[in-house]
Formats: sequence, C-alpha cells, structure tokens
Amino acid sequence: MAWKGPAFTPRAIGMGTARGTSTWKSDIAFALFAALLLLALEAQQGFPQLASPAGDNDSLLQLVEVRDLLAGQGWFDLHQYRMGLEGGFVMHWSRLLDAPLALSILAVSALTDSTALAEQIVQILWPALQFWLAIFFIVRAARAFAGPHAVLPAAVVGGAALYYIGIFSPGALDHHNVQLMLTLASLALLLEAPTHRPAAFVAGICATLTLAIGMESAPYAGALGAVVALLFLGNREGERLIARDFGLGVAGTSALIFAATVPVSSWGQAQCDTFSVVQFAVTGLAGAGLAIIGSWKAANATAARRLMSLGLLAVALALVVLLFPQCLAAPYAHLDPRLQQMWLGYIEEAQSIVQLVADDPARAVARFATPLVAIVLMALRFSHGGWRRQDSLVAALLVMALLVSAWEVRGSTFSIVFAVIPLSAWIAKWRQRAEASPSSGSVLRMAAAWLISVNAIWSGAAQAASSAFATAAPARDAGIDAPCNSKASFAVLGEMAPTTVLAISNLGSPILAFTGHRVFAGPYHRNVAGNLLVFDALLGSATDAKAVVESHHVGLVALCRGNPESRLFAARAPDGFLAGLMRGNVPEWLEPVAETRGSPLELYRVRLGG
Repeated sequence: MAWKGPAFTPRAIGMGTARGTSTWKSDIAFALFAALLLLALEAQQGFPQLASPAGDNDSLLQLVEVRDLLAGQGWFDLHQYRMGLEGGFVMHWSRLLDAPLALSILAVSALTDSTALAEQIVQILWPALQFWLAIFFIVRAARAFAGPHAVLPAAVVGGAALYYIGIFSPGALDHHNVQLMLTLASLALLLEAPTHRPAAFVAGICATLTLAIGMESAPYAGALGAVVALLFLGNREGERLIARDFGLGVAGTSALIFAATVPVSSWGQAQCDTFSVVQFAVTGLAGAGLAIIGSWKAANATAARRLMSLGLLAVALALVVLLFPQCLAAPYAHLDPRLQQMWLGYIEEAQSIVQLVADDPARAVARFATPLVAIVLMALRFSHGGWRRQDSLVAALLVMALLVSAWEVRGSTFSIVFAVIPLSAWIAKWRQRAEASPSSGSVLRMAAAWLISVNAIWSGAAQAASSAFATAAPARDAGIDAPCNSKASFAVLGEMAPTTVLAISNLGSPILAFTGHRVFAGPYHRNVAGNLLVFDALLGSATDAKAVVESHHVGLVALCRGNPESRLFAARAPDGFLAGLMRGNVPEWLEPVAETRGSPLELYRVRLGG
C-alpha cells in the first residue's frame, strides 16, 4: 500500500510555471462545483437545518452574539446578558468571527430590505463559502502532496468527508468550520511554500487566526510551527526563508489580533480559553524568534547554531508558559464537580475514545477508521524510505488530530479531513497503475482504495452491523419534535412578553435565538453560576424550585420531555421538581399555558402571589 510520491518541484505542484495560474483556476472551479453541488442538494431538501437548528447550540448563540453586536453592544463587551444570573456572563468567543458575519448581514439587509431574510441568506451562504474554501485547500494540498492525479480523489473523498462531519451544513455559523478551513489553508500554503514565496507568510497568518478564533486549534497551529522549525533545523538553504516568513506572519498577526480584540484594561489579564496576554506572549515570541533566527546568519549558518538557537527559543517559550501555570491544567479541570458529572460527562464531543467504544462502537468506527488507515499509509511511506517535507507536514497534523480525538472525540472532525490527503495519494497511485497496465487486479485494488477512503461507507457499514446485532426498538413518530429541536416548537414562547425562563441548558441557546426571553442555563463552561442554579431548581424539590423562581423573578418554566437532558435529570433525581413535572405533578404556583398543552415544548406560567 506504499506509494512513491512525485518530486517536489514546480512542475509537480503547478506553481512557479506557466501552468501555475491554470491549476489554481481549475482547482478553484473544482472546489466551486463541489460547493454548488452541496448547496443544490440542501436546497432540494428545503434547507431543513434552518427549520430544525436547535441541536446546534453554538451556531444559535453565535447568531445571538452577532445580533447583539449589530444592536450596539460594544466590540470589547463579550457579555451574554440574556444568559446566566442577572448581568449575564462573559463569553470566551472571539469577535473575529462576529465581524464578518455582522458585515454580511448588514450588506444583504441593504439589498433585501429585510434583516430576517438577510440572516437566512447568510446562514446558507456562510457555511457554503467555508466548504468551498476547505475543498479548495484540500485539493491544493493533495496536488502538492501527490501530484495532479490526486486532485479528483481529493475533491470526491474530501467533499464526502466535509459533508459527513456536518459542520458545513446551512445554519452552521459557529467557529469550527472556519478553524478547519484556516488550518487546511495553512497546510496547503506550507506545502507550496518552496515554490511560492508569499505562501509561508500567509500560512503564518492563517495559523494564528485559527488559534485566535478558538483555542481548540492550538494543537494544530503548534504542530505546524514545530514542523516548520524542525525542517529549518535540518535544511537551512531550502527552509530558512520559509521559517522566517512563517514566523513573521505569526508574530505580526498575533500583535494585530491582541490589539484589536483585547481592551487595554485587560492586557495584563491571563485567559486560558481565549486569546489574551498568554497566547500573545507565546505566539509573539515564537513567531518573532523564528523570524530572527531565520534572518540572522550568525544564528543559522550551521546545523549546530540552528540547534542552539531553536533550543534557546524553546526554553524561552517554556519559561513563558510556566508564568501562567493555570493554563497548563486540563481545560475543564477547575469546573465545578457537579457540572463535570452532570454536564461535561454527557457531552458527546468531549468523550474519549474509550468512552465512545464502550457506548457506541459503530460511531467509533465511523470516526476513527479513515484516520487510522491514513496513519498506516504514512507509516508504510516512512518504512519504505523517501520521506519528504510534505510527509512531515501532513503526518504531524494527522497524528496530532488523532491524539486529540483519542482524548476528546471532537478532534476527529479534523483527523477525518486531514486523512483525505494521504488517502487521495493512495487512490492516485492505484489509478495510475490501472491506467498504465489495465487488469482486473489493478482495477479491483483501485476500487478498494476508493471504498476504503470514503468515511461515509465506514459509517454506513458500522451502523448496519450495529443494527443487525441490536434489539429492535419501537419506531418513533418522526413528525413529533421530541427533543424540541425545531424552530416551530418555540413559536408560542416567542409571542409572549419577555421574561426569565427556567429551562434545561439544551434549551438556552434556542430560547435566546427564537425569542426575546432570558435564561439561566446554557452549555458553556463559563456560565457556572447559571447552570448550577438550574441544577438546584430542577434537581431539587418543588419547594427548592419555588425559592429559585421567587428570588430570580422567573416568569415561565419550559419543559421538553423528549430532550435527553430532561430524561437525564429525571433519572438522577426521580423525586425532584423536573421529574415531578414530567409525571404531571404541577405545583400550585404554576399554571399550564393552554396553547402548549401536549406540544413538544410545554410552558408553565408562574403565578406566585396570586
């Protein structure tokens, strides 16, 4: 299964030659066709995600934050005032994503004279744009990695992978698709950097932007930076300018981001979950140090000097990190134990591979099969010799993503996509062999490579195997919105006068997005006080809930019986307020809202004091 990669030359890549411009144009067109095909499929289905988006809490809250910004909330004011206790709480998301979304809505509103329509158009076109760019950079990376024969497999397998992971669907406004697209851009640009001078500088910009948008990207940005430094260490002449320009891109962008997104009053405040003085110190020092070493001949003239210079830079970075020991702990290490047990433990994307295999082996196969195949291909490549700089860059990202996904399943979103590049090279090898010497054996091997490389095939096979051994479950009425994921489920609530609603955290973001009310709970780790208050109310007795309702001026209680979080609470506290409400035990201080009786989202009006 090993392949022999093409020489890394302008001819193989399509850069720096007369064909360079034409390959860029063809790759853009290829990616655009894939994006338009996806858009057409979604349109044919009527963009169902827009009507039923409540399962995507992050995208809904992202839309709320953009609305708040457009309504006049300050650029540096990241409070979510309608969630949590009175006064809200400070979100950890970056304005770097709010800005283009807000500008897009403003521009489309000016053309359509309707803000609501503009939001829907942006909810459709924004993910499609990210999908187009992601496919384009996958194709560019595959071309640089394995030559032009890998372009078609990259487009097909890459498009299937991006569609499968689900972060490019209409309505997906949160940061995950942008982070993945920017990481792919960094990889593709670094692969092309030897023959395209500005590529390394732009790669540094993209790597820093993806980090600033969300700390989930830190392992991938760090992996790319480490490989750039190691390649420079082993090859001064070929990698010096790449390292210098990448470092300049990182250092310059981190300084601009720090100045643009952090208020002067907070310059000295360390935040571990968002871009702050900690991240600026690390990226600024790493980027500037790499640029200086790459520019200063006395520091890079020999391998020994490069080793010493880069070693000193690594020590300096380690000392800087040690200045902020709180950021060395696990991301949720300081989270309240009750939240760790009742909330974090049930977030699917935060599960480890061990939990996933035990709870849902079919999903584990779907998430890890193609990355593992890609790792095997890279290992075979290494064992057969001929390791290239392209292999180092791709392997570093793939291994890092696989390690992250073993710790938290969310990392598989990246590993599935990174796996496309070596898988495309594998398919390209068998395509070339089948074309050069057609035979039933070579054609079968090529077909097998195609099938093994498509993630959806593994997912379907695993699901079929799981269903074959599972006990048949009673069919559910697909027309009933049991988990309250549909926008229509919140219609009655949206028509009521704004008040505070007591509800589970899964309903927090949709209530903010679809109504004018405020809530206490939402699935966000900074909203500790609001989430704990809801625990006290819903898991405690009706008397405990009444005390919360009275002291925090709650006007409505929302109940979604079919939501997994409601069932979890009822199982954990069968004598609690929420469990009683689900059994029909309505205390005297609540009055059912007649219009919602029997609907997925049941509402109860508080009538304290008569």
